Amino acid sequence: MEEQPLPGGRHVGGVRIDDTVHRPANPWTSTVHAVLRHLEAVGFEGAPRVLGYDDQGREVLTFLRGDTIGERHPWPAWPHSDGALRQAAAWMRRLHDATATFVPPEDATWFAGQSWRPGLVIGHHDASPYNVVWSEADGLVGFVDWDTAGPSSREFDLAHLALTWVPLQARHVAEFQGFTAFEDRSRRLHLLLDGYGYDGDRGAFAGIVVSRARRQAAIIRHLVEAGQTALRPFGEQLEQAATEIEALPHSFWRV
Repeated sequence: MEEQPLPGGRHVGGVRIDDTVHRPANPWTSTVHAVLRHLEAVGFEGAPRVLGYDDQGREVLTFLRGDTIGERHPWPAWPHSDGALRQAAAWMRRLHDATATFVPPEDATWFAGQSWRPGLVIGHHDASPYNVVWSEADGLVGFVDWDTAGPSSREFDLAHLALTWVPLQARHVAEFQGFTAFEDRSRRLHLLLDGYGYDGDRGAFAGIVVSRARRQAAIIRHLVEAGQTALRPFGEQLEQAATEIEALPHSFWRV
């Protein structure tokens, strides 16, 4: 069977074989599989299904058919559309509602080392346009690359959606991706929060987005110190995003 390298997703090493995806396993893979099996059991659509492991020890998942951004720059038009923004927000709300009843195995291992407690949901933590599968006919098919999934508050995972879909990331990053409507970002933020059904204090959400950007930057710094130096620019971009978000006026966060 021919292996085809996959262009989507932010973690390398995935290949397609017929209608399956084979990816290198990690210490947290079995825990992520428990999450994905829970999602399948409760009827959640928009995530790959677990098929097990192949003879090379790689995890095997179902292949989600559709378009992915891959390495295209600028991005195609659909990631910056209102429709995609609404659908990503609604998808995340369904994910959080579906995992509110999930109890991880006692030996759970998470990518970022989180600790689970009752009241938390399971966040994807990287539900960015890079990891979405899109159909021109049907819209959002689902998200791939679940390695970073783990315990979370709803707001912390939603903050990443705001960073990458509004987008609230560093201006030069958004421009490189083809986004130019910066004066429209406040409207897009509230479109996202409405699509999720967010009923929290939107003014306070600003601080959560900043905290999320800086927390992610700190994780990247740790990975850089461990030898993954190619990630350094991503950490710097997140620090810049946090600085730019803090400079936004209070009116930006109000409906």
